[in-house]
Amino acid sequence: MQLTNNTLFITGGASGIGRGLAEAFHKLGNKVIIAGRRKALLDEVIAANPGMEGLELDINDPESIDKVAKTLISRHPSLNVLINNAGIMPFDDAAGHIDEATMIGTITTNLMGPIRLTSALIEHLKSQPRAVIINNTSVLAFVPLAGNAVYSATKAALHSYSLSQRFTLRDSSVTVQEIAPPWVNTDLVHKGDDPRAMPLDAFIEETMLGLATDVPEVIVEAIRPLRDNPGSQEHALIHGFNQSLVDNPIPVG
Repeated sequence: MQLTNNTLFITGGASGIGRGLAEAFHKLGNKVIIAGRRKALLDEVIAANPGMEGLELDINDPESIDKVAKTLISRHPSLNVLINNAGIMPFDDAAGHIDEATMIGTITTNLMGPIRLTSALIEHLKSQPRAVIINNTSVLAFVPLAGNAVYSATKAALHSYSLSQRFTLRDSSVTVQEIAPPWVNTDLVHKGDDPRAMPLDAFIEETMLGLATDVPEVIVEAIRPLRDNPGSQEHALIHGFNQSLVDNPIPVG
């Protein structure tokens, strides 16, 4: 994608990867609008980045999505980049009871939210000379983390949706790129000093370099072996990946 002269809308833009991307694009002179549920966090990011704007958005609420989409198109007719970044990552137990509210919330936020928001903005994006949809999935779309089974499944589903979306938009002005982050040192699960977590600034730097190309899928080199899993032999890879985390658990709290 072209990294300059854009008007971007980023969900979940008040923290973590979303804020990192928002600030990276802002520094390049783009018009950046961030969205989130917590106004205080939005205001904090905007205060630190003069010229950036914020909109309150409940990605779980279709009415909130429709309202924000209409506001965006009215206030920012040049809008040409949508970054579907908002997500939640609760732990679960696929070998036991899955809490109904947690399951529905995860699926609604991580999968239905991006689909609904893109649907609300797609005709406007198609009217632009050039436009980009960026879907933030995860390396767990390809190698699921057993302790976050529902989250991993939503990211696999969003990856699949991105593949279909890219094909159906092939004759339009809209391109689709996917970001598949590794474990990044943010507060999505636990922010700490675990050496297995990639520093946020390093992730953003490498990801921006990838987005500057026309590759459909942007991954950092550290996770390429997991992305290039061995197909029908993936069961052993996934078992080994999860066993390594059982032996060396992710710290929580």
